[in-house]
Amino acid sequence: MTQSFHGIESLPDTGRFSVEAVEVVRRLRPDVCLMDIRMPKLDGLEATRRLRRTPGNATDDTKIVIVTTFDIDEYVYRALRAGANGFVVKNSGPRLLIEAVHAAAGGDSLISPSVTVRLLEHLSPPPQHTENSAAAQRLSPQEHKIVRFVARGRTNNEIAEELTLSLSTVKSHLSRIQDKLRARNRVEIAAWAWEHGVVS
Repeated sequence: MTQSFHGIESLPDTGRFSVEAVEVVRRLRPDVCLMDIRMPKLDGLEATRRLRRTPGNATDDTKIVIVTTFDIDEYVYRALRAGANGFVVKNSGPRLLIEAVHAAAGGDSLISPSVTVRLLEHLSPPPQHTENSAAAQRLSPQEHKIVRFVARGRTNNEIAEELTLSLSTVKSHLSRIQDKLRARNRVEIAAWAWEHGVVS
């Protein structure tokens, strides 16, 4: 994966940068682009929308991860609707940011655990005994533990530390869990857990 970092602080005119960012992405076609929400003249949400506005354009393969200090549900909804592939709150730490970039590059999506858990907690109370569904019965005891951790917003590294497993083992478990639950990513695993009463 091509990696390129441009320090916004080093640019004399950040307003000009925010407007030109769209054209820079179109020209360079990076694998992953990090967008802040609050930028002068053109915010990251509008920049994302413009990059996704025309189907079949040169930036279709560029994954966009929103990185912001603003942990606001409306921003999450707007970012995902605009076509973002991830949403990370800056205080989540560097590990999660790296995980979000790798997830986006691999065609997955990652939303900061704090945001995911808060959104999922607003779901209707799950019906009783739904944990005994066919999908739940296919999960091993270890996979059940990992699902609960995912639903509580833990990162892969945190799960590995909690269960004394290697990071690669956690990833392997998550891959099998996704297959068993027919979930596309960890957000859908967490949603399944909340909806089926695996975590409360």
